[in-house]
Amino acid sequence: MSPLQMTLGIISVLIGVPAWAGFVLAVRRMVRTIRLGQPAPDRFGPFPPRFATVVKEFGAHTRMVKFRTVGWAHWLVMVGFLLGFVTVFQAQGQIFSPTFTWPWIGDTLAYHLADELLGLGTILGGLTLVIIRQLNHPRRPARLSRFSGSNFLAAYFVEFIVVAEGISMVGVKALVIAYTGEHHAVSDFASMNIAEVLPASAAAVSIFAFCKLMTALVWVVVVSRRIDWGVAWHRFAAFFNIYFKREDDGGVALGALKPMMSQGKPIDMETADPDNDTFGVGKFEDFSWKDILDVTTCTECGRCQSQCPAWNTGKPLSPKLLIMSLRDHGYAKAPYLLAGDNKDKVPEAARAEAERPLVGGEDVNGIIDPEVLWSCTTCGACVEQCPVDIEHVDHIIDMRRYQVLIESEFPSELAGLFKNLENKGNPWGQNAKDRLNWISEVDFEVPVYGRDADSFDGYEYLFWVGCAGAYEDRAKKTTKAVAELLATAGVKFMVLGQEETCTGDSARRAGNEFLFQQLAMQNIEVLNGVFEGVEQSKKKIVVTCAHCFNALNNEYPQVGGTYEVVHHTQLLNRLVRAKSLVPVSPVAQNVTYHDPCYLGRHNKIYNAPRELMEASGSTLVEMPRHGE
Repeated sequence: MSPLQMTLGIISVLIGVPAWAGFVLAVRRMVRTIRLGQPAPDRFGPFPPRFATVVKEFGAHTRMVKFRTVGWAHWLVMVGFLLGFVTVFQAQGQIFSPTFTWPWIGDTLAYHLADELLGLGTILGGLTLVIIRQLNHPRRPARLSRFSGSNFLAAYFVEFIVVAEGISMVGVKALVIAYTGEHHAVSDFASMNIAEVLPASAAAVSIFAFCKLMTALVWVVVVSRRIDWGVAWHRFAAFFNIYFKREDDGGVALGALKPMMSQGKPIDMETADPDNDTFGVGKFEDFSWKDILDVTTCTECGRCQSQCPAWNTGKPLSPKLLIMSLRDHGYAKAPYLLAGDNKDKVPEAARAEAERPLVGGEDVNGIIDPEVLWSCTTCGACVEQCPVDIEHVDHIIDMRRYQVLIESEFPSELAGLFKNLENKGNPWGQNAKDRLNWISEVDFEVPVYGRDADSFDGYEYLFWVGCAGAYEDRAKKTTKAVAELLATAGVKFMVLGQEETCTGDSARRAGNEFLFQQLAMQNIEVLNGVFEGVEQSKKKIVVTCAHCFNALNNEYPQVGGTYEVVHHTQLLNRLVRAKSLVPVSPVAQNVTYHDPCYLGRHNKIYNAPRELMEASGSTLVEMPRHGE
């Protein structure tokens, strides 16, 4: 061993040991910060499906392939980073001995081929991601860039390290080949050609191996000091975030909203304790530990931002920037929260961050501007697109719940909505008896529960008309058309009439959880009376409104009401297939179809409406963004 090799080896150890110690301490700080959150006991099991989801999303990159070029490039970088650590630690040995390799596997053809492919793949993937970032740089109109607002310093640093590591993997291997003269045409197909122009020197191998190791240690040192750099830390946190996602079957956190939780338990209006329960999220530590893991994992890739209808129509909400703001605030405040009784020793910056309200305008220096919070339509595009399964909508609704239930701070338009829902059972404050007005506009019989029928015996479906379907002129056209088609097909159905009230969907998404529960329990009491004595499998409801469908099907079971709910397009499609409905006047023109968020994205119903339209004889022409 030469003096140079000895010197480089000692330096690498003296730098490496404290670097890795700092990394361990950084992980500890991150874990302690995540544990500041409220309990989330439902996120741990069952293990097999959750683990299978991690393997699928990791191995097949199922959440990334929607952006095709990014998908394969990121997969190469991901694999290069994870498995490349094996060659990074090998470099430690190569500093002392240029021919050092791992026992048993280091001299195998498979290991050499894997090393070659990892190095080349990391370079290719890293350069591709650099190019994509430049092509989507905010130097374009900012709203058109999904990277607008992202931390470019962190991104450039990570991308530089990725490409440098790929180059060093190939470079060290080529220098070893040049030094030993040993190679294999299959496993060393690129590096053996590079070796021809490199010096055959043990010192060259040791120096390049030292540079390779130092590149990795620079990454370790820098990210250890910046645990709020999600673009770096997501490569560790993402595995946990995917495992602990809300739906244990691997689905995204759409459909039903997460119930309002306090200390890991759902709160209902009957047992809520204002003195001890947490109503929504009013400060960072009110989030659950999974919520904090969510913001920790954000990669700042901007896929959520690029798909957000609020952002794309000029509103202030960017799901990405919202999550980043929560993360930056939380990790800046964490020293204050972790200090316990020693608050006097907390840095001034952390103390100042702790005094900032979670939601508030510029005059109160809030973390999230109210306009941002109330711009969300809960369409779920952000949740659907996020490659690391962040649950944006649940976080937004939890903050709204606190603003509505505790602070009574919400847009003035909602005051009228809440009052009308509570007093009249519909958003417009219309009289309940007017829910039946549409029936007088049709020339066939529509049985009304309590007036034309006292029980559900002999009926197949309860037709849930909904508020818009009963009161709003455009929606009433759909109501009447569906009722006529059901009558034509011989389907026995009834309606509730004035006994029906709003499902509470709009109240819940506006943060008024208790009003939702009040309306839901009122409806459930009526529905249970209608279905009294009926087998569970025959408690069937058909709806035209996508929001009513989602509430009745996904959210009413949370408060005790379980029924079989179908959308009218599903039922009509079945009737057409069964020849109970036969098109008699083909629609000889092109049509297109806009998937409702709460039918498509939230409930994965894409085919029934399309099949129904095609059965009518029309030609379906899809828009660039359609279906999934």
